[in-house]
Amino acid sequence: MPRPRSALSVLLAVLFLLVGATSAMAHEERPVDFPDGSGSVPLYRSAEPDLLVCKTDRADFDRRVSGFPAELKDRNIRLFERCQDNGFRHLQEAVNAVDKPGMGIAILPGLYLEEPTQSAPTGECTRLKAPNSSFGYQILSYEQQEKCPNNQNLIAILGKRDLQIEGTGASRNDVIIDGGYRKLNIIRADMADGVYFKNFTAQRSTFNSLYVLASDGFVIDDVLTRWNDEYGFLTFASDHGLYKDCESYGNGDSGIYPGSASDVNSERGHDVERYSMEITGCRSHHNMVGYSGTAGNSVWAHDNEFDHNMAGATMDSAFPGHPGLPQDHSKFERNLIHDNNQDYYRHVRDGTCAKPPAERGYEKGVVCPQISVPVGSGVVIAGGNYNLFQDNWIYGNQRTAFVLHSVPGFVRGEEGVGKQWDTSHHNRFIGNRLGIDREGNPRPNRTAVWWDGQGEGNCWSGLTGPGNPRTLPACGDTPGEVSGGSDRIVGEPVKLVQLLVCSEYDVRARRLPAGCDWYGARGVERIETQIAIAVAAVLALVGGVLWRRTLRRDRWGTAAAAVALIGLVVGVIGSARSYEHTVIPTVSLLLLGLGWAGMGLRFLRRRRVFGWVTVGLGALTLLDAWDKSVVMIPWTPLGPAWLRALVGAAWVVWAVIAAAGRSEQAGAAPNRSRHQDRATATGDVRTENSEEPGPDTRTGTS
Repeated sequence: MPRPRSALSVLLAVLFLLVGATSAMAHEERPVDFPDGSGSVPLYRSAEPDLLVCKTDRADFDRRVSGFPAELKDRNIRLFERCQDNGFRHLQEAVNAVDKPGMGIAILPGLYLEEPTQSAPTGECTRLKAPNSSFGYQILSYEQQEKCPNNQNLIAILGKRDLQIEGTGASRNDVIIDGGYRKLNIIRADMADGVYFKNFTAQRSTFNSLYVLASDGFVIDDVLTRWNDEYGFLTFASDHGLYKDCESYGNGDSGIYPGSASDVNSERGHDVERYSMEITGCRSHHNMVGYSGTAGNSVWAHDNEFDHNMAGATMDSAFPGHPGLPQDHSKFERNLIHDNNQDYYRHVRDGTCAKPPAERGYEKGVVCPQISVPVGSGVVIAGGNYNLFQDNWIYGNQRTAFVLHSVPGFVRGEEGVGKQWDTSHHNRFIGNRLGIDREGNPRPNRTAVWWDGQGEGNCWSGLTGPGNPRTLPACGDTPGEVSGGSDRIVGEPVKLVQLLVCSEYDVRARRLPAGCDWYGARGVERIETQIAIAVAAVLALVGGVLWRRTLRRDRWGTAAAAVALIGLVVGVIGSARSYEHTVIPTVSLLLLGLGWAGMGLRFLRRRRVFGWVTVGLGALTLLDAWDKSVVMIPWTPLGPAWLRALVGAAWVVWAVIAAAGRSEQAGAAPNRSRHQDRATATGDVRTENSEEPGPDTRTGTS
């Protein structure tokens, strides 16, 4: 690693620590490794089931199957009669009876509350010694899960291989497994290689409906999950997984969460060997986010719909305790990602989410968002590498189509210097259709891209719609080829501050950060606007005093100061009205840069070094405008905004000292000559602070 980058990385980490950035915990589990990858995606078996689960109420059963097609109805009646003789009344009882690999369980139409496993733990299961998660539940070992399988799980599938569980109804709504908010998980399949779930609904947990952990090979086929505190589907540290034709809604985190998917491509570039997860034909809607994946590695998501969430899809490297960080190598293509504008933070604000889960009203549309997310975003990549997004339809999102920003390593508990800038690299966005639906109707996103500017090898091509940044690096014809680009280890300073402020959300403490527009801040409430106002006030005050004492009789200097002041005002207005993706920020920077450069040139006759520094500050400001609106300056570890901020801070201190010195009018005699007045007005008078030699021209001497 080059020495300058090492030093900058250390400074960056120190900066984050000083401003108090904190990491949250999304999903906390026992330490677990990836499977060895020797498994495969299981195939559906159409043979008659080995075990049956049903209820005993014949009238209720007949009502449920009355509308089925004749053949399916006859099959269910035969299975019901068989089940009455030698079947089970609860799914957990059937799972416990599985005694060899390759068995199948059929669940007949009905509502399954699993009453025997709903109850609280008793005996030794109440005295397990295990660490507590930040959510309050115990993080149990696999051995403890085996000993007390229903402490946290309504149905526990532990170590069973090639088990198939299928509902026999006409749709997934005919078999419902309901946890009643009494257990952490509705179904937990732990080290259950080859498990296959099909055609049922799981609902109402205090964390996950369907949880697959440390399994090599699984399928989730035509399953619905809903109304959970956290996730609908959660798969973790698993390989050879397939989600197909699933649906999820009403979840406080995401509907679909392939977290810590097996990191099979971590050592590869754009050349992907295989994907560990495939997600296709699913719809995830009315959640906090439709799809999310901390360390969601090597996931191929295609032909899905993520809509009417707070954000459509997210992937990140922001939470510790997830094997496979940082996130890498996901592929999203041909997905519909639209209208993700739900603002569920209102339920946190009004106290609804502080009630017990059963009283919150999840069934009536309440969602309690568990982490911070930029509402109105299509896709959010928070610290991912080598992800590919192509041929997706992304429209109707009221913030932006894509968000891309880095996550320094210490946020996820990695403190090595090189880890502080190892995310947000080599992501490619190609041929996505933005701002129109599949029928060709205009459905604009508010903007196309929000990028903090950090990273190497990121590129975009084929962007359409309003608010497209003109300086985004373009993708080449081959993977890894980028036209232009940058290699910046830290993003834009104002965007960095925004991310830090917005990350302070806490659902349990009902803390919604003031100043963040993710939670409803507008106008001068926004941290970006507050920064713009503070900077403008300091520069206007210091510059105004300096102008009054040195340039007020210099008409060119006065004109330059006026241009700079107009630039500051335009910048504040643009920030307050959320015009960041228009030409207004560029106009502000141009005016400010020209004004500073003009003032610097007038200062040269009085304070040569200070004048050149002022000219340089103007040049940096113009360079920043160029970087943001024309061509992104390549191969620089820091953007012009950082250099401008550092030089600007030094300039303010210097300007205060200069303004505090004796003004050019100090001690002026009342009987000045007409020649002296003219010389002062044109800026030809030398002051006592001039570094140039010459005769004494101080005011008041002849």
